[in-house]
Amino acid sequence: MDASIKKTVRASDKDAQYDEKAKKLLGHKIILAYILVNTIEEFREMNPKEVVNYIEGEPYISVIPVDSGMTNGKKKAGDNPGKKLEDTKTTEQVSGLNTENSEINEGMIRFDIIFYVRMKDGLTQIIINVEAQKEEPRKYKIVNRAIFYICRIVSSQKGRDFVNSEYDDMKRVYSIWICMNMKEHSLSHIHLEEEQIIGSHKWKGDLDLLNIIIIGIAKNLPEKEEKYELHRLLSALLSSDLEVEDKLDIMEKEYDIPLENDIRKDVKEMCNLSQGIREEAFEEGRESERQKFKKLISGMRKAGFSPEQIAEIAEMSVENVKEMIG
Repeated sequence: MDASIKKTVRASDKDAQYDEKAKKLLGHKIILAYILVNTIEEFREMNPKEVVNYIEGEPYISVIPVDSGMTNGKKKAGDNPGKKLEDTKTTEQVSGLNTENSEINEGMIRFDIIFYVRMKDGLTQIIINVEAQKEEPRKYKIVNRAIFYICRIVSSQKGRDFVNSEYDDMKRVYSIWICMNMKEHSLSHIHLEEEQIIGSHKWKGDLDLLNIIIIGIAKNLPEKEEKYELHRLLSALLSSDLEVEDKLDIMEKEYDIPLENDIRKDVKEMCNLSQGIREEAFEEGRESERQKFKKLISGMRKAGFSPEQIAEIAEMSVENVKEMIG
């Protein structure tokens, strides 16, 4: 196999592993709780540890297909972690989030993280989708993709969260996008608004059903300020520069996050991958510079310079010059 292809395959594999580790780390309930507290009005001012109790079941990570017709799957009544048995419309079967046959659908696009959250009233549920991006995409506009994802989540509710024409049973949806390596830290809320053009009739409906949150994370770790609480946590978690102990120290001392074995393990594994990616990139950079220098030396020799002259100009030994020339 061509060397450049091998490098590309190895890099892609490491990037894929890094992405999966990042999703797994973000998928811990305490981390999701911090995201909810800082992005959803009803949870503001709440202790994230308390919000953890409102997250129903275990978040689905990279298993729910985005593709049309594939988000739902037939499951036995009560199997959906976001729906109690008594809430189902049938005692036989209900549609649940599709986790079946994932091995034969490997090429499908999947939601990074998706889960149900019970609101403080104990009755209402909302659906949360969290997506992680290494940087703002260049092939497409990120808002366009977010709109597609949130529309898929809304439309997939039919047959699962509501049946027939019971549209008032639709659940509010939040699609939260974490975009790293931005120029500045930012937080945006994109949602529906009604504009009265003629007349003043107020149409009935829930304009808060669709919510897109985009969190921009800059390369630098933000200062410890209240407005940057979420950005500092996410920046520390996803940083490819911070060492393991620095990350764990911020999580434990600043955010009072219990460092149980699983979360500690995920932080270490992601840091090890980051270190490997950095070292490989550094070595590739050194090799690239060496090839450029070798080409320059060969060019000087073809131009008539002697090895001794080249050695004097390049400030290196004659032996090394001869070795590069071949």
